[in-house]
Amino acid sequence: MASVVSTCRTVAASTTTCLLVQVVWSQSKAKQPGGVEAAGPESRMGLSTCKSVCSLKSLATRFSPRYGCEYIVLVLENVPLYDTFSVPSRSVSLTFGPFLVGERRLLEAAAGRSGVHRKKINAWEQCVSMLGEPVTEALFPGKYNCITSSFCPNNSRRRRRTSTPSVFIDRTSFCLSKPKLGNVAGKHAHVSCATVGPDEPHAASTAWQDGILEKQELDLLYPGVEKTELEGFLSSEIPSHPKLYRGQLKNGLRYLILPNKVPPNRFEAHMEVHAGSIDEEDDEQGIAHMIEHVAFLGSKKREKLLGTGARSNAYTDFHHTVFHIHSPISSKDSDGDLLPYVLDALNEIAFHPKFLSSRVEKERRAILSELQMMNTIDYRVDCQLLQHLHSENKLSRRFPIGLEEQIKKWDVDKIRKFHERWYFPANATLYIVGDIDNISKTIYQIEAVFGQTGLENETVPAPAPSAFGAMASFLVPKLSVGLTGSSSNSVDQAKIFKKERHTVRPPVKHNWSLPGSNMDLKPPQIFQHELIQNFSFNMFCKVPVSRVQTYGDLRNVLMKRIFLSALHFRINTRYKSSNPPFTSIELDHSDSGREGCTVTTLTVTAEPKNWQSAIRVAVQEVRRLKEFGVTKGELTRYMDALLKDSEHLAAMIDNVSSVDNLDFIMESDALGHTVMDQRQGHESLVAVAGTVTLEEVNSIGAKVLEFVSNFGNPTAPLPAAIVACVPKRVHVEGIGETEFTISSNEIIAATKAGLEEPIEPEPELEVPKELISSLQLQELRQQCMPSFIPFSPEIKVTKVYDKETGITKCRLSNGISVNYKISKSEARGGVMRLIVGGGRAAESSESKGSVVVGVRTLSEGGRVGNFSREQVELFCVNHLINCSLESTEEFISMEFRFTLRDNGMRAAFQLLHMVLEHSVWLDDAFDRARQLYLSYYRSIPKSLERSTAHKLMLAMMDGDERFVEPTPKSLQNLTLQSVKDAVMNQFVGSNMEVSIVGDFSEEDVESCILDYLGTVRSKGNYEMENAYNPIVFRSSPSDLQSQQVFLKDTDERACAYIAGPAPNRWGFTVDGKDLFESVSHISTHDDAELKSEELLMVDEDTQKDVQRKLRGHPLFFGITMGLLAEIINSRLFTTVRDSLGLTYDVSFELNLFDRLNLGWYVVSVTSTPAKVHKAVDACKNVLRGLHGNKISQRELDRAKRTLLMRHEAEIKSNAYWLGLLAHLQASSVPRKDISCIKDLTNLYEVASIEDIYLAYDQLKVGDDSLYSCIGVAGAQAVDEITEVEESDDGFPGIFPVGRGLSTMTRPTT
Repeated sequence: MASVVSTCRTVAASTTTCLLVQVVWSQSKAKQPGGVEAAGPESRMGLSTCKSVCSLKSLATRFSPRYGCEYIVLVLENVPLYDTFSVPSRSVSLTFGPFLVGERRLLEAAAGRSGVHRKKINAWEQCVSMLGEPVTEALFPGKYNCITSSFCPNNSRRRRRTSTPSVFIDRTSFCLSKPKLGNVAGKHAHVSCATVGPDEPHAASTAWQDGILEKQELDLLYPGVEKTELEGFLSSEIPSHPKLYRGQLKNGLRYLILPNKVPPNRFEAHMEVHAGSIDEEDDEQGIAHMIEHVAFLGSKKREKLLGTGARSNAYTDFHHTVFHIHSPISSKDSDGDLLPYVLDALNEIAFHPKFLSSRVEKERRAILSELQMMNTIDYRVDCQLLQHLHSENKLSRRFPIGLEEQIKKWDVDKIRKFHERWYFPANATLYIVGDIDNISKTIYQIEAVFGQTGLENETVPAPAPSAFGAMASFLVPKLSVGLTGSSSNSVDQAKIFKKERHTVRPPVKHNWSLPGSNMDLKPPQIFQHELIQNFSFNMFCKVPVSRVQTYGDLRNVLMKRIFLSALHFRINTRYKSSNPPFTSIELDHSDSGREGCTVTTLTVTAEPKNWQSAIRVAVQEVRRLKEFGVTKGELTRYMDALLKDSEHLAAMIDNVSSVDNLDFIMESDALGHTVMDQRQGHESLVAVAGTVTLEEVNSIGAKVLEFVSNFGNPTAPLPAAIVACVPKRVHVEGIGETEFTISSNEIIAATKAGLEEPIEPEPELEVPKELISSLQLQELRQQCMPSFIPFSPEIKVTKVYDKETGITKCRLSNGISVNYKISKSEARGGVMRLIVGGGRAAESSESKGSVVVGVRTLSEGGRVGNFSREQVELFCVNHLINCSLESTEEFISMEFRFTLRDNGMRAAFQLLHMVLEHSVWLDDAFDRARQLYLSYYRSIPKSLERSTAHKLMLAMMDGDERFVEPTPKSLQNLTLQSVKDAVMNQFVGSNMEVSIVGDFSEEDVESCILDYLGTVRSKGNYEMENAYNPIVFRSSPSDLQSQQVFLKDTDERACAYIAGPAPNRWGFTVDGKDLFESVSHISTHDDAELKSEELLMVDEDTQKDVQRKLRGHPLFFGITMGLLAEIINSRLFTTVRDSLGLTYDVSFELNLFDRLNLGWYVVSVTSTPAKVHKAVDACKNVLRGLHGNKISQRELDRAKRTLLMRHEAEIKSNAYWLGLLAHLQASSVPRKDISCIKDLTNLYEVASIEDIYLAYDQLKVGDDSLYSCIGVAGAQAVDEITEVEESDDGFPGIFPVGRGLSTMTRPTT
């Protein structure tokens, strides 16, 4: 007798489905010779399902030598979609999907595990997945088909598709804003992922996975399944999101509703008007952006939401204008539901704005300031790339910010006419995503607010399906309310529209890069500018967007991803261990809704002197991949990584934020892709994965690369554009600055030279299964005898567990402190952070820059023990680990992201142990790190913002180099041994704290802690107080308190920074004062005007008790300083930006250290050269005016709501908890304890206005303490930057390039 051991579910609408079922044969009955049991009637009578009966077409058994068992292959006909099966006489369910071929997955399912592998999550700026909605940060960046392959041996500044592609990612940066471990609100968590991008940990196993097919194996694995049936499956449609509701009002307004519980009790409402800069006429360039400003900031109904805890903003791009509001579900002042108020505000903003002359003039000034603020060299490079890529259409001439001369002269009537032409309901879509339970009620509210809009003066017929282009196919009526179908005369009706509407967005015609084109090759274009530091080469290929709507479409995307994944890792392994001629090589393949096309881009950046070699290497590697294709091992690695990634994403389905869901849906709709949820995406990917063959992967991938690999061949696709962005002058060793010359013919020659370079097939790589074997671990445990020890002689317990927060604290016998928290918020995921006290503050006067260069050296090398960098990277891939390194002024940190599947946490601990105990320091890695910081330093004079900030910091910090980039002189004094000592001397047990948060068990995490942290050798004590030179602010008054920087540029711009001293987060000042000693002697104020409403509701004794507890709390200054920053930011905006019109962007930021006894504040403001001095004066007046213009209770309450909402939104994030746990046991932060986490919400709620003034009085805002530096760029600059020291050698800085990212307008507020 045979019994079925597994269950499964169909995942494709296919008439024929192949099921694989493990068979366990009983000993009482022999197997029949044919491999099939003598079947009873039930085996032929059909399998019953919950929907229908499907018949058995064929049945066979196969033996798996790999797993030592047999399984049945059943081919079924008439299989319903997503159905569950049972064998009638045996009552056993089957849940296999079609084409889930492969013994490994079959047997895993039989053992009760999922038959596919985990999907990991990567850090990128927008979280979007090919398979479903976005999670934290990008899976597949921004699109279904965004595929990026890159290698950056020298990590450039973070940009759209670039960051360090290594296991050890160095996130060290220099800026006025100090990186803060504890401050993760307002940014996404970075989570490891198998993206085909620069941060990708790639798949690991080189074994040939059974589930991946070669073409000739298809018939063997699908007996009875004909090719036409497989084609039928691939042509069937992928499922659409089951919870996404779509509808349309009678006036044509489309709406989408998606219930989503993250964050709880909040929702996103976005109004997308399908009008952008591409719709502007020649004399209207920038008018869409102007309307965005006037409509948004002129709305009184939006202003009324500000006190409710809602946040709002807007932006304009080529193809649309978006107004969005993030709001709580309800508030005390709204009588319940806030959604109608939010919808009413969006209705006013989009369709009923008041074009008052005063508001138009105010926004005109703001936009002119924004234009100058945006006009960085990065923006100008983006514009150049887009101009040449889209030279045949209006995209090259319609950048959303507009033209200055036109912005200055539009009147109200001109602006109103553009609004009337494009802003109407049938040309807009409303998105509502959030914690919404009653869909019918939400639809009713939408109809109540928007139902009559657009119908007041005319009858607007229902639009034809084609009128919305890509979204037409999505208008599937799920609810009868408000839906309108298309009628036979809809096209005729559209002709009588008084208002225009395009059938395709954006409405432009592209010249496609298709094989056999009769067009001539456009010569390479060269953009040369004095502010460009690095050489960059961009070759573009432009094709129509391939919509992802069927299983075949999804399969094509998967195969492209696998193919291009190989390019990144190949270049990484081939060149990382040497000094390559390039800075980065990146191949990006992505859909763009804003441009209406799919663009493949080969981007090469290099030092100017090496540009020809860099191009040759890039072309050579692309050609190698195209000619020889991916290997079996590569196909196995990347397929496995994507399946793991997919499963992990499906497990995270309930943890995706509403805004990430919404952004994904909006982009998918713009591209015409079917929107799936994560679970559907996972099932669909699994369904197609088994059909992928090596031959097809190499075939489809080769077509993507033809525009490079076959460059110059008449049958190859012509590049849409070739653009080189180059400096005017370069630094030559021993000579100095010289002119840089380059020609189009030289660029073509370098490209063709790469086609002639010899190429060989790619060898396979061995991947370690573990970094520490069980035998090695056993020896370590015997040597070190790891254990948890009591916190002190008085406290005998070895673990302290706080029930309210779920935090456990413990300490190892080698001195390492450990905090961990079990969290189910991110299913089967975890994060870990090591914090090592010291950082750059520990650099001595003889070793300036040693810590920051040392951390970078460690990142560049990537080797541990006897394992090469490549082996370590593939080990991380196999276990879905992402590791980053960071050095700041006060600590060094390592952060790990991992999944709990496949021993991922244990693998992450192994890697941490190896870094601490067996790091390998390499001379070539040190050379690259040092050259990188030489480049950083030399790039300062070419950036207005960096040069201005650099000069200010040197003045305020009395020339202390630990707070700026190290100088060339300091870098030349460093050696490999000196940087190694500077870093590793800080890695002392008592100076290290490890925090872990994730979905693990207490037993598992403590086992890892003891095995891999407990066996780290004890290295004595690290006394931070004696480890660094004192830090001081410059004595005042000083002639350096007010400075200017002048930068020669073709365009005028201006910026300024204002800064001054502040205490640290725990009330200590740079001169050694403990502010708690003074605060404790201040009695509560008797003036009722300075008390919050909460305190006024209780008696006087209770008031004093509450204030006494707050002022005695270790986090008093951290809480009050945070609230103060929100209040000052609000005042700066309303005064300097809104009332005076002196700037577009102004902000106040506090940088409060934890371990160092100091902090500072910074005001950043952008303006025009004519207004920047007035803007600085206005900012100073706001800073100093808080006593004259008293803080109101309304201001304080708004600040509290903002910070509390931010806390509530982030509290489910593992990364946020890492920030809360930081320094919990650090001896150098003695005041932080568990109460700083437990009492956080209450402390915000009870803070009074008087408390805020106690914090404000600790900021040094007087003339004798405040520092300012104004930067002005323009053709008439009277001086060069003098603070930046030069040396005779070094390398040009890294210059980021992208394609149009910076051309989208900034948020309005």
